[in-house]
Amino acid sequence: MDDAGILRQIERMTDEEQSLYRRAEDEHGMTVDEKARLRNLEVTLDQCWDLLRQRRALREAGQDPNRAKLRDAKTVEGYLA
Repeated sequence: MDDAGILRQIERMTDEEQSLYRRAEDEHGMTVDEKARLRNLEVTLDQCWDLLRQRRALREAGQDPNRAKLRDAKTVEGYLA
């Protein structure tokens, strides 16, 4: 997937994430399924941002951005700020 495709995926997931938050606010909470979906979205978004950063770093280093790989959730969620 190229950068534009990754950004489109991020935008779709962010829209869904915001929709879940709005619905929770309007309905005074989230169902168990909605909470699980939100957590899945958060992890997948982190993975997409990580992939995009990898692609940009490879490109800046004069390397092929297609060498970037989607890292597993445990790796991406284990990063320290």
